[in-house]
Amino acid sequence: MTAHIVAMGGGGFSMSPLGAPTNLDRYLVELTGKSSPLVCFVPTASADDPQYINKFLNAYGTLGVRVMVLTLWQDAARSVERLAEADLVMVGNGLTVNMLALWEAHGVGKALKQRYEAGDVVLGGVAAGANAWCEGFVTDSFGPFRAVRGGLGLIPSSFCCHFDGEDGRVPVYTEAIADGTLPEGYACDDGAGIHYSEGKLKGIADTPGARVMRFRPTSSPTSSGVFSEPVDVELL
Repeated sequence: MTAHIVAMGGGGFSMSPLGAPTNLDRYLVELTGKSSPLVCFVPTASADDPQYINKFLNAYGTLGVRVMVLTLWQDAARSVERLAEADLVMVGNGLTVNMLALWEAHGVGKALKQRYEAGDVVLGGVAAGANAWCEGFVTDSFGPFRAVRGGLGLIPSSFCCHFDGEDGRVPVYTEAIADGTLPEGYACDDGAGIHYSEGKLKGIADTPGARVMRFRPTSSPTSSGVFSEPVDVELL
């Protein structure tokens, strides 16, 4: 009845050439341990973008899984109820704060926490979808990058996505760790992520050279007040 959470800095089918699934997507499916798992895609952060939904259906349709989509603009109550049936919940990219606000209104966060506590589920997410599982994150939901305490807190850390892809995120994340706005946490390149299960965390990547970095405050005489170190990464 183990539950797994995989938070990815970027990558997966949404960033791959021609929208093909990557080894990160396959890793999520394999973690379910099911021969034909039910995969629920959650596109809330993109305002249920139909093109994004179609891209998911095309990508995961090649992986031998059953698929469903959580929609909050149409038939939301029934859609949220079906979360309890999913073996894998995959949360897409977009605007994190907008997503969390809608989740609060529709009870999605509560449903996801209940599903996690019940076990035997994989919760995955990319960028905004990765932020959702943590205690805090850096987001451009308001415009300029800003550190926000939020998320479901299922991974007891903060998170910074697109570590190698968007330069403006890193200084904001570093300052937020230093001044206590965010707790210590992890920054992941596109193509890399963290896998959290039973209180243990490891780095994973499907792109050679993709990094996972741990950030934590320190009293050592450094210019930023933050100590960062690479996390060992398992190449998928």
